[in-house]
Parts: sequence; structure tokens; C-alpha cells
Amino acid sequence: MSVEAKQAKQVIIDEIKAKLDGAQSAVVIDYMGTTVAQADEMRKKLREANVDYTVYKNTLIKRAIEGTEFASLAEVLDGPSAIAISKEDATAPARVLKEVMDSFKKMEFKAGVVEGTFFDNEGIKEIANIPNRDILIAKFMGSIQSPVSKFVRTVQAIADDRAEA
Repeated sequence: MSVEAKQAKQVIIDEIKAKLDGAQSAVVIDYMGTTVAQADEMRKKLREANVDYTVYKNTLIKRAIEGTEFASLAEVLDGPSAIAISKEDATAPARVLKEVMDSFKKMEFKAGVVEGTFFDNEGIKEIANIPNRDILIAKFMGSIQSPVSKFVRTVQAIADDRAEA
């Protein structure tokens, strides 16, 4: 192999490492069966969710993830593979890809690492069902707001009763 070829491969390995540095999650999928239009639509949705989606050679990904928290993904890197990486929202790659997979009826999860934990195909499907952070916070706030509102109304009713007496 020529020096230029080795250097070119090292550039790609360094690119993958940079994308994974500080990433909250990385999901590997088998992307076969998608049309160009479907792939473009999927990339657009992933970009909107700030998820980096790229197809690399498996050997280059394996070299880039060696010794990192994503090293366990090496076992699923065979055949056609693409990697989706998020630095902002740990569930975004799985969630957006699941939405795309459901509408296209193609592609499948291979595995993923979310916040340092390896998940197989079924585990990533479960992760995909977790709403994004903003929705979770809104649900949480709604759940604590209701009891607080009832408490405030109860205290106000007691104060009103005392004021009348």
C-alpha cells in the first residue's frame, strides 16, 4: 500500500474519531434497500436532529473505535454499515432512524452505544421509543404541576374558610 493511500485512510480514521469524540451515542444500521431519494430524505431528517450520518468502510470504523467506549460496535461491523452519531441528544439517532425505517419498511438496526452502554438490535429499538429531552421535561413538569396546583387550591380554600369564620 502506498504512503498516500495510508495517509488517506488515516485522514478518514481521524475524521471518525473526531465525530465520536464527545458523542453521546452512535448507532450502526444496515442501510441496504433504500433508494437515493429515501437516503436523501433520511439524511435531511438526521441533519435536522443534529445527527451525523455517514457510510464508511467497516475496517476504518473498527480502527477508529479501538480503545474507545464505542469499541463494542466492532462486532456488528460486517456487510453494509452506516453510522449515525449524536453529540447533543443520546436518543436522536435511534429515534430518527426508527421513524425512517418505519416509513420506508427497509433498513435495520445492527447495534449502538448510548451514553457508554452497548445495545444490540432489540435494545436500540427500545431506545428509539424514548422521546427527546424536551418532551420528557415537558411531561415531567406536567406531572408535578398537577399535584402542586391541587395543593395550592386546597390551601387557598382553607384560607378562604378561615377568612369567612
